[in-house]
Amino acid sequence: MFYKLLIILSSIFIYSFASNDIKDLDSFQANFVQSITSDSKNVIEYKGEVFIKKSGKILWKYKTPVVKNVYIDNNYALVDEPELEQAILTQLEDEINIIKLLNSSKKIGENSYITNIDDIDYSIKTSKNENKIEEIRYKDKLENSVLILFYDTVQNVEISDEIFKFEIPDYYDVIRK
Repeated sequence: MFYKLLIILSSIFIYSFASNDIKDLDSFQANFVQSITSDSKNVIEYKGEVFIKKSGKILWKYKTPVVKNVYIDNNYALVDEPELEQAILTQLEDEINIIKLLNSSKKIGENSYITNIDDIDYSIKTSKNENKIEEIRYKDKLENSVLILFYDTVQNVEISDEIFKFEIPDYYDVIRK
């Protein structure tokens, strides 16, 4: 479930690259804080950085509370979990419909957008002056409230394709989903 929502969030960024309402982006990188609040008000907070290229290459680097790297290349995902010495490989063809995302996203305010994927509403807010994505907010299927805040955002800079490559070490367990 966590990975599917991460893939959907990545697609929201791809939508943002194609949108006429948000600046045309060739690349996006930012630090992020992702807060997940359960219906009993327990909060877990993840911190890291994200790198995205218009070509469909995405890297979510989680730094706390656990180290985890999620590499996405169009319809393929690789999750590197170094603390567990494992890699999870997933084909994404059936898990996400980018056309549905593109067709359903709507501008609802000067700096606000909303879309619904798999019965989940995603709210996207951009900064007023720079038109940069500042936050994504949604409630997942387990009724957790999720807020992702982006800061130190840099757009349209060259990001080397090397950052999106990961060689699975021989000693890793490999899980295919």
